[in-house]
Amino acid sequence: MASQQRLSRLFAQAAPVRLAPRRAAHWAIRGYQLSLSLLIGRHCRHWPSCSSYTDEAIQRFGLWRGGWIGVARICRCTPLGTSGIDLVCEELPPDAAWYRPWSYGRWRGVNAPPAEPDAEAGADGAAVSAGPGPAAGRSGSPATDRPPSP
Repeated sequence: MASQQRLSRLFAQAAPVRLAPRRAAHWAIRGYQLSLSLLIGRHCRHWPSCSSYTDEAIQRFGLWRGGWIGVARICRCTPLGTSGIDLVCEELPPDAAWYRPWSYGRWRGVNAPPAEPDAEAGADGAAVSAGPGPAAGRSGSPATDRPPSP
């Protein structure tokens, strides 16, 4: 019991040391955003910007894993790459490992935006669209998740 208390006290004392790389990376990215990024202009094809994305990934997953997630995003942000909304994933890929750092990042495509709670389960368990769409107001027709065509 006493050894468990000593161990938990040791981990509590080590917390600032473990967070130091994250903080250093945060301030380096913030320095880039306030200096070089302002001078050369913001040309990121995604939202949030690559620097904000990398900062969030590092804060969420640590310097090693989050850094590789950020590198993958920066490699996707090319004229022939992806664009649009690309949020940091909520969880790491299940096959990711520290000795295969490239497995942390998504190297093609964008991360799917979080699912919106706009669909509710109907009585039969099928999803029913709550928003106005082509099937809204029609009885007996299946609801679709497609937005109305312009």
